[in-house]
Amino acid sequence: MIFASAARREFAQAAAGISVALLAILTSTQLIRLLNDAVGGRLAPEAVVTMLGFTALNFMPILLGLTLFMSVLVTMSRSYRDSEMVVWFISGKSLLGWVSPVLRFAWPLVLAIALLSTFLTPWANRASAEYTERLGTHNDASQLAPGAFKESETGGRVFFVENYSENSQQVRNIFVTNTLNGKTGVIFASHGHQEDNEDGRFMVLENGRRYEVEPGSAEFKVMNFASYAVFLQDSLAKPVEAIPNRLSIWELLQINTGPAKAEVLWRLSQPVSAVILALLAIPLSFINPRSGRSMNMVLAILIYAIYNNLITVCQAWVTQGRLSFLEGMLAPHLLMLIPLCGMTYLRMTASKPAFWHRR
Repeated sequence: MIFASAARREFAQAAAGISVALLAILTSTQLIRLLNDAVGGRLAPEAVVTMLGFTALNFMPILLGLTLFMSVLVTMSRSYRDSEMVVWFISGKSLLGWVSPVLRFAWPLVLAIALLSTFLTPWANRASAEYTERLGTHNDASQLAPGAFKESETGGRVFFVENYSENSQQVRNIFVTNTLNGKTGVIFASHGHQEDNEDGRFMVLENGRRYEVEPGSAEFKVMNFASYAVFLQDSLAKPVEAIPNRLSIWELLQINTGPAKAEVLWRLSQPVSAVILALLAIPLSFINPRSGRSMNMVLAILIYAIYNNLITVCQAWVTQGRLSFLEGMLAPHLLMLIPLCGMTYLRMTASKPAFWHRR
């Protein structure tokens, strides 16, 4: 049917533009946050792009659901604005005639949302946690940037290197300060390198001098050395915590706890809510030129926020045991079916030609 193919083509064009805009907003805000963490030393600079990819996968189900909702809403609002819907109704067509092309357009996106929320998002959460844990096992010296002071994670030492050698195996002009047994030690060395042995990893400093002083005392010690090893306190990578949003759907189904049930509820609610929002966009797209063109958009944003909050509240109540899984799963979607059916009925009644009411 020409109408159905043209409608799906316009839905796809709107979805492409909306998804690009939403993805740009998402990535820019997350990139600013990650860069701020990198500048503050809470994240390694080389990890920014990787963490941005994991974050994008985590938010992708919500982004695709919002894209589906907005693309149907924008396309049908244009039809009302250009009086195409008037011709549609005068021809004897019903508003329900839009349901089929909307669902045909929606099902690939709904399938993608289901796959993302069920499999890829928990994988991204787990991979992100494992990657962060591996970064945390890096020793103090491995995260040094030339010309910048770096405090150890324990806060007991401060490192500074002027530069690295061409092969990055040697560091030059090293400064290390630490506090041990109430005494402050300051070490200078012309160069150094890292060594691994059965006791751990060490920074071996060569041709340097160590100053040791007790705060409040005028006495201090000076020691020249040809070689001095500084333990870097490497930690072993620990297994990531098995919290619900990092577990596969099969693992969650075997756990009979509130948080596990709530996580399953959240994952299954994403594709279901996408279908309901796509259908809800059909009656919401009505525009009355006399009341302005932005009222339906404001109402749509309000309904979208309420729907997502309902799912979040039900998820929290399932976690707390105040609702069963079935009640929490059905409640928000059944509640949203009420305005869907009511608004669809009102729009169909209002769109009937005058001669229809006289019969």
